Amino acid sequence: MAKLLLLPALTVLMMFSAVTHGESYLSRAEVDAYIEELIQQHDFSRPELEEVLAAAERRQDIIDLMRRPAERRLNWHEYRKIFLDEQRIAGGVEFWQQNQATLERAEKEYGVAPEVIVAIIGVETRYGRVTGRHRVVDALMTLAFDYPPRASFFRKELTQFLLLAREEGKNPTSLTGSYAGAMGFGQFIPSSYRNYAVDFDRDGVRDIWQNRTDAIGSVANYFSRHGWRGAAQVTLPVQLKAETEQLLDIANQSLKPTHSVAEMAEMGVIVDGLDPEARVLLLRLLGGDKPEYWLGFDDFYVITRYNHSRLYAMAVYQLGQEILKRRKQSIG
Repeated sequence: MAKLLLLPALTVLMMFSAVTHGESYLSRAEVDAYIEELIQQHDFSRPELEEVLAAAERRQDIIDLMRRPAERRLNWHEYRKIFLDEQRIAGGVEFWQQNQATLERAEKEYGVAPEVIVAIIGVETRYGRVTGRHRVVDALMTLAFDYPPRASFFRKELTQFLLLAREEGKNPTSLTGSYAGAMGFGQFIPSSYRNYAVDFDRDGVRDIWQNRTDAIGSVANYFSRHGWRGAAQVTLPVQLKAETEQLLDIANQSLKPTHSVAEMAEMGVIVDGLDPEARVLLLRLLGGDKPEYWLGFDDFYVITRYNHSRLYAMAVYQLGQEILKRRKQSIG
């Protein structure tokens, strides 16, 4: 039976004492029940789990960050400025140039355009420069047992993380990532790693932390597995004949395309030249002199499977387009 990589005893004692100036997670009944569940369902041993979970530290800063994500605090124009800056556009062109062959192979195998993959990695980690400073075990334990709104979700991710560490031979107390436990170039949460990470350079290891080739392939695989079509239209700015109550009711109603282009036209969206049968959603983005209206197509919805936010999806799309435009200019 494979086992978790464990810490030296002295290190564990030091980390345990850092936690226990307050309350150790191991003293809590729900954590003990969780450990027993892992033993029964996944064949862990109690000593290895207790050693890892004793090292976990409750992080109030992580809870605070979860309560105020940028997608909820900022309007579109504020959010856009974070991701569509000169450094990120130029960095995307450079990342594309450095990884051109890998990106072309990913497009050939998975059907996902380079600008989409590059934009995801750019938005998530500035092309691997900022991958997160939080220990993943701290983030997931804190959110699994001290953040009730999403405790069930993060408890499942904690399980996925422990399984990942065992399967990949990783020390679960050494891996770092975002405040939500996302890791590597593309910020995969543990379940995404186990389901979608690929060994794209075929060296026997799925390394999304240091290996750009695996990271690129993994992002492309994620999009492919979520239904990426590579269609000509991802999203498109539109005008309204009038800002009616009916259109305001359906704008931002869903992340999934639920209306046909023909239905949008009947409600007053100007849709000249579009396939009347295509399924779309209506986006209303705020922050400028007046609201912006956009239609989102199937591939826009796929971007929201990476992060369930229309602002995020729009930032990825627009960054990708700016990188593509700049790259074309640079190569003549």
